[in-house]
Amino acid sequence: MGSLLIKNALLNGKKTDILVEGNRFSSLAAPAGTVADTELDAEGMAVLPAFYNTHTHAAMSLLRGYADDLPLEKWLTEYIWPYENRMTRQDIREGSRLAVREMIRTGSVFFSDMYFDIEETLAIVQEYGLRAAIGVTFVEAHAKSQRAEKLDMLRHWVDPTGGLITLTVAPHAIYTVGPELLVQCAETARSLGLKLHIHLSETKKEVDDCVREHGMTPVRYLESLGFLGPDVIAAHVVHVDEEEAAILARRGVTVANCPCSNMKLASGIFPYRLLRDAGCRITLGTDGDSSNNNLDMREEMKFAALLAKVSSGDPEIMPASEALAVATRNGAEAFGIEAGQIREGMLADALLVRLDDERMQPCHNLVSNWVYAAGSSCIDTVLCNGRILMKDRTLLVG
Repeated sequence: MGSLLIKNALLNGKKTDILVEGNRFSSLAAPAGTVADTELDAEGMAVLPAFYNTHTHAAMSLLRGYADDLPLEKWLTEYIWPYENRMTRQDIREGSRLAVREMIRTGSVFFSDMYFDIEETLAIVQEYGLRAAIGVTFVEAHAKSQRAEKLDMLRHWVDPTGGLITLTVAPHAIYTVGPELLVQCAETARSLGLKLHIHLSETKKEVDDCVREHGMTPVRYLESLGFLGPDVIAAHVVHVDEEEAAILARRGVTVANCPCSNMKLASGIFPYRLLRDAGCRITLGTDGDSSNNNLDMREEMKFAALLAKVSSGDPEIMPASEALAVATRNGAEAFGIEAGQIREGMLADALLVRLDDERMQPCHNLVSNWVYAAGSSCIDTVLCNGRILMKDRTLLVG
């Protein structure tokens, strides 16, 4: 991997030349006369961190608009699951391709996925050169032989990209996975040093059903099983109380907020203040195209900030800088990726955003414009691991 010189980029209010050597930022103020293998003129553009989508279902891009305006249970049981039962491996590959192209165009260089036939998604991720944590999904309905195959894959899989892709152990949810399998998933993940990825407390019905079946709420139930820990990525986490927030924080669980999906399915409002004040690491996810209906993390970032404000009645909560961190740095840190910030020594993941777009002007505050005003069409260039994936809004990969 060679070197890249990004010239004339706006960073922290100043125009600068940025040198990338290999896959890391080596200088944010490269001296005049610096020579690199490749030069990129960023005149009129600002450099910003790329996005890290911590919860989605990539192949579900094929279900975009298929079953809208329905409650979660009906949506899943009467439409989504029957449709998925008819999907072929080629469907999953092409759905993943559509999703990955959408994510790159909208500034994401990483996604944490949960789906089936993951070899198809893995092939697309490798082809396009972005980062991913691909979930090996477990549900109780799978045959024991299928479960054994998944466990064998987890134990023997080797990343063909040399660091861009990892696997996660992904029990779908407490209502699709029983206690013994949940414990087995946790033990497997910890023995292999992998993350656990699960839907948690997404709906009021999930909570009520858990209380009726187990005598406790979902967070308390997982705590009783010894499931929770700093390796857990819990998606949604809409319906929790103060004690549950404290449990999640004490266990070091990362919480993936998916505001657009939660609003569209009327699942509820993410308790941002409660979880933030408890000390939880909060990240951002889009969920799938079937319930969002896009994978645009910039849009998700704005909705997260606005929903936090209106639900709390506090316009000062989740300011633009905090919203940007949730969508970028927090997600990278949750998955142990040394990125999410434009800083010397960090992995070279970044966006070049055009400042001549009307929505980026006037530029009283760049971060405010990016969070509240812009659209993903303002993104000119996407850089992942020192490699240019998109330039002049044209994909250079795939």
